[in-house]
Amino acid sequence: MSDVTGGAVSFLILLALLSVRVPIGVAMLAVGCGGFVWIQGLGPLFSFLKTTPFETFATYSFSVIPLFLLMGNVASTSGLSARLFRGANALLGHYRGGMAMAAVGACAAFGTICGSSLATAATMGQVALPEMRKYGYSGALATGTLAAGGTLGILVPPSIPLVVYAILTEQNIAKLFLAAFIPAAIAVVGFFLAIRAYLLFAPDAAPATHRLPLLTRLQQVAATWPVLAIFLIVFVGMNGDFFVGRSLFTPTEGAAIGALLATIAAVTVGGLSWRNVVHAVGATAAQCGMIFLILLGAELYNAFLARTHMPQMAAQWVGGLGISPYLVMAVIVLIYILLGCLMDSLSMILLTVPIFFPMIMGLSFGLPPEHTAIWFGILALIVVELGLIHPPVGLNVYVIQNIAGDVSLLQTFKGVVPFLIAEFFRVSLIIAFPSITLVLIR
Repeated sequence: MSDVTGGAVSFLILLALLSVRVPIGVAMLAVGCGGFVWIQGLGPLFSFLKTTPFETFATYSFSVIPLFLLMGNVASTSGLSARLFRGANALLGHYRGGMAMAAVGACAAFGTICGSSLATAATMGQVALPEMRKYGYSGALATGTLAAGGTLGILVPPSIPLVVYAILTEQNIAKLFLAAFIPAAIAVVGFFLAIRAYLLFAPDAAPATHRLPLLTRLQQVAATWPVLAIFLIVFVGMNGDFFVGRSLFTPTEGAAIGALLATIAAVTVGGLSWRNVVHAVGATAAQCGMIFLILLGAELYNAFLARTHMPQMAAQWVGGLGISPYLVMAVIVLIYILLGCLMDSLSMILLTVPIFFPMIMGLSFGLPPEHTAIWFGILALIVVELGLIHPPVGLNVYVIQNIAGDVSLLQTFKGVVPFLIAEFFRVSLIIAFPSITLVLIR
């Protein structure tokens, strides 16, 4: 068996392990170790493990991950999420379907300080779902809206998968965050339209609520200021060259400032106890352990793939086919959708980027290399979002359905359908017009 064939077989073995629910980090470690020994032997594997894990995790760029996770965990365990929903609901709740739109807006706002889709879905589900059911929203629309809205947590900056993509492809994290801004805004508008379209077929699924007094609405909107302030400080500071001519701090420094500000806001404004702060730190440590295990498995598996030359051979083969680069991109999108049935967003990024990225960079889309890399990163992240809500897995769907309790999984997937249509339209739009992701990039 040639090395290239061995690399392809290893990918099939990895998918087989994932299909029987072996954790992604463990699966990549096992296949990577086995492949490394097959290619080079046991001694080189030990030499690799002796140095590479330390060099990887000691990288300054990786410190942004626990800091953004801490910021999100502190916000999740405080009252900041409830403030966001109340503020959005004060603006939109009195319209038919307005409370569902408010939930989407609150998910997007919470994503600015969270960076995790599952955390966004779980947190906003606990806050918004009881209110939506209280006012007579159908179980399908309520759970479908929150499952789809939760996906905004990994696209609205900061985004943990986007940070990992930036590190894997050696791209500028701040530029990727800036590039995600307009696609995230399109997603929010698309979800609003999906809610309105749903109500054309089921008018009774989302009754209008009473309009709050103007003063009450202003107070509830004003109460969201801590989250808005944190987002503006972190986002503008990291992208200062776009707003004020120069960056005020690096993404890692921005993550540290955001985590500190979120903790201060949660304790002083959100009413978070110091005991819960300690709990948030513990949750962050547990999540970092999981993510770093996956990163270690990906590092080892990707090192094995590099030694088989499979990614380079695949890139050359695709480049030599003479087919449209956009057709290649469409096939990659389809593969991402299929992989969404087996794994979570971070796992998909880690597993596929080392294979797909050389292919994309070897094709001509009429863009500079940096812009091609940024465009592909945003597009990949958007398609990864689809895996969080499309059947049969849809991790966000399971999270929300578990919180609801009295809504069947089938109902929730039915409620997600309009949002999936909106997402497919957004993917097509960004493939056809790459400038959507690049208009803010200098």
